[in-house]
Amino acid sequence: MHPIIEKVTQDIIERSHPTRSAYLKYIDGVAKKGPIRSGMGCGNLAHGFAACSAAEKADLTGDQKANIAIITSYNDMLSAHEPYKNAPDLIKAAIREAGGVAQVASGVPAMCDGITQGQAGMELSLFSRDLIAMATAIGMSHNMFDGALYLGICDKIVPGLLIGALSFGHLPAIFIPAGPMPSGLTNKEKARARQAYAVGKIGRKELLEAESASYHSPGTCTFYGTANSNQMMMEIMGLHLPGSSFINPYTPLRDELTQAAAKQILKFTALGDDYRPIAHMISEKAIVNAVIGLLATGGSTNHTMHLIAIARASGIVLNWDDFDNLSKAIPLIAKIYPNGPADVNHFQAAGGMGVLIAELLRNGLLHEDIITVGDERGMSHYCQEPKLIDEKLVWVAVPETSLDTEVLSTVAQPFATGGGLHKMHGNLGRGISKLSAVSEDHQIVEAPAVVFDDQADFLAAFQRGELEKDFVAVIRFQGPRANGMPELHKLTPPLGVLQDKGFKVALVTDGRMSGASGKVPSVIHLCPECEAGGPLAKVLNGDIISLNLQTGDCNVLVDETEFNARKPLPNTAKNHHYGMGREMFGHFRLNASSAETGASNLFICD
Repeated sequence: MHPIIEKVTQDIIERSHPTRSAYLKYIDGVAKKGPIRSGMGCGNLAHGFAACSAAEKADLTGDQKANIAIITSYNDMLSAHEPYKNAPDLIKAAIREAGGVAQVASGVPAMCDGITQGQAGMELSLFSRDLIAMATAIGMSHNMFDGALYLGICDKIVPGLLIGALSFGHLPAIFIPAGPMPSGLTNKEKARARQAYAVGKIGRKELLEAESASYHSPGTCTFYGTANSNQMMMEIMGLHLPGSSFINPYTPLRDELTQAAAKQILKFTALGDDYRPIAHMISEKAIVNAVIGLLATGGSTNHTMHLIAIARASGIVLNWDDFDNLSKAIPLIAKIYPNGPADVNHFQAAGGMGVLIAELLRNGLLHEDIITVGDERGMSHYCQEPKLIDEKLVWVAVPETSLDTEVLSTVAQPFATGGGLHKMHGNLGRGISKLSAVSEDHQIVEAPAVVFDDQADFLAAFQRGELEKDFVAVIRFQGPRANGMPELHKLTPPLGVLQDKGFKVALVTDGRMSGASGKVPSVIHLCPECEAGGPLAKVLNGDIISLNLQTGDCNVLVDETEFNARKPLPNTAKNHHYGMGREMFGHFRLNASSAETGASNLFICD
């Protein structure tokens, strides 16, 4: 094992000892041998299986068969979640055949950041993660279940489901992916159309045609944003069946994997001899594996918050220093859009997760000894991929090397020697930068600040032609307490246009960018946020800002005495707390923790 990985893991273990011990003590105290429902009163149990068939009622009345909860994020508007439509029936039939019972315990909300980008609804997006965790807990709180299957795929849904699952950490859990849509219009062509629209070269009709050719069928978007980063992390933490993350929906293999996951969960309940509660699966080593996977693939910046919240839900204290230290050891060995032209289907064809995991294990860059949902407990089992041979699901060894080294390379010949995410620091606070998609000649910027409190004001200034110059866009009051920390991905096309014209441009904000953060240098998630009096609220138009993504430095070049004497400027943005349901989330904004502590309302393990 690489010494930096060993040290970071040990630091996390020691730092987390009080909260992790308390969490496991509680969880282990809740665990019991035998069906969970066996302690319920007759009236409680009768309500619990009133809608079941006579055979299921007989099974649930006894004390031999497990009852498995299904928590689903199905809806038929979002392409990623539409494939879950038939999953409950597949799962129930498979579990019934294997000797158990399954019930849909609850549905959870699932929103799409792609739909709400630049819209008022985006200000509910981050908080939906904690709401999903709460909805998961409500479904599980009926206390009828011996294990759970979680159906979710996109940005806040998987983290929310996992946080909720960890509140019921005494139960085994398997996450079931739905898979990406087949490849459509290339991501490069889609980006080109967006930039052409931003400067008026094409109209709305042509832009919609391009977008529709890219997002064209059931399944996740094919670029490597937060949704597909979720799937990578679930597999590298051992919560998916090996090789199941990126199999397209509505294919025979996808359905077989869903049924196999359903049968697999029955092996891990407390009724059997191979009890695998999720509380012990999400260990310090599993969390480190997730960070390693994120760095090795250039994954979503959103997970610098989500992983911290997930870790805290299991009593583990993860921080941005851990990400930064691990980035010194983990090379970037995958190039998937926005880090390159390929999409996740190309990554899968090159060897996918199995080849990635095998390469990391060979080089001592991944913890093998974690508990997984595979037939064998360790990560070595994940160097396999599923196949249908003679209509039977089997796992075979992955190719020894990548089938496309332009998409999936090796530790010996990486695309970059360091991981794709860096911690940023300086007199503007602490933040995050994703540099895996930023070319080296754009990684250092020093330019005057242009300050906005609303992304709409930036876009209007761009349309007026006021930004044809070198500048650093400062977008303030975008943190969780200010307005829910929306993604600011609408800024990417105009910033990309200006960068292509030869201007030195960058973005500095206490808000988020999309999981598809791209070629424009940015410093995001700055803490403390402006709403909490963070130093970014002191920056004035014309102040020179220097940022260096290579060294992690981000500073405003103002005399220290003068800058310290400034008072934070007030928020000039209006109408971000009402309409589109935002008025109901006031308590979420008021109680949100910082981005570096997960931007959570749940205060888990505090």
